[in-house]
Amino acid sequence: MTAGSGGRRVLTLGRATAAAFAIGSVGFVLGPFPGYLQLVGPQADAITFFVASLFFTTGGTLQTLSAAPGREEPGAGRAAWWTASIQLVGTLSFNVTTFRALLVTLDDPLYDRLVWRPDAVGSICFLVSGAIAYRASARRGLLPVRTGSGWWQPGVNLLGCVLFGIAAVAGYVVPATGSMLDLAAVNWTTAAGAFCFLACAVGGLAAAHPAGSRPAPAP
Repeated sequence: MTAGSGGRRVLTLGRATAAAFAIGSVGFVLGPFPGYLQLVGPQADAITFFVASLFFTTGGTLQTLSAAPGREEPGAGRAAWWTASIQLVGTLSFNVTTFRALLVTLDDPLYDRLVWRPDAVGSICFLVSGAIAYRASARRGLLPVRTGSGWWQPGVNLLGCVLFGIAAVAGYVVPATGSMLDLAAVNWTTAAGAFCFLACAVGGLAAAHPAGSRPAPAP
């Protein structure tokens, strides 16, 4: 493989990764909105989340493949590998929770074990991967260094991971009442977190260019 063809492969893989995360993020932005739920109905809304999670897993798989060649490199290469692989575990957990949510209702006594628990695992994986990515990014203390077009992406991505974590906590169903701790918080933090991921994915698509570009940063 020539250097030119290798660069084109990285560019194509990076764009595909960013596109998959962008599509998945749109689903997680739409799904929590009450207006969307009223428009399409509960079953279609649940399917929206499940399909969106599949796009997240597609993006996570592509990002892991992109990072695999540099997994033994100290510094950024190893951080990118751990970020992508841990994130992929998180997306797989979201596949499980969104699929089970198609079949299990809130008043089911097994809801927390079947639906909430994998959601919590996925959110923890996202938090860990986001923290690794931010730690490996260019920073001055805790603040990002504003160099390059994508300097803001690790921070916004980490914010999205934190918001997904809050949504997971708020989504715990109290057995005594059969209701979530805070449904409104679940909805707005999920949508806001997904919007952060969408911004990063669109930024990755916009920044992609043929000249030796790296895989686009994604959630």
